[in-house]
Amino acid sequence: MTITTLSSRQFNQDASRAKKAACTGPVFITDRGRPAHVLLSFEDYQKITGNKSKIADLLAMPGVEDIELDLTPMRDLAQPAHLL
Repeated sequence: MTITTLSSRQFNQDASRAKKAACTGPVFITDRGRPAHVLLSFEDYQKITGNKSKIADLLAMPGVEDIELDLTPMRDLAQPAHLL
């Protein structure tokens, strides 16, 4: 893994260089000499975040609208209160 450091100016002038560098490791983008941002490949980002599915992502899956749920409404849920 190679870590590349670019100033904000370098990043703005040559974004394609930063994207190529991100393929081999993180790219630190500095602002006034201090690290301000990190550019990662999407694959590296997924490794860091654990690639866990979120419920919103699962619900947005294509074809989910074709799934039929047979939910029978429950009746007689109310019960008398037992007061002491």
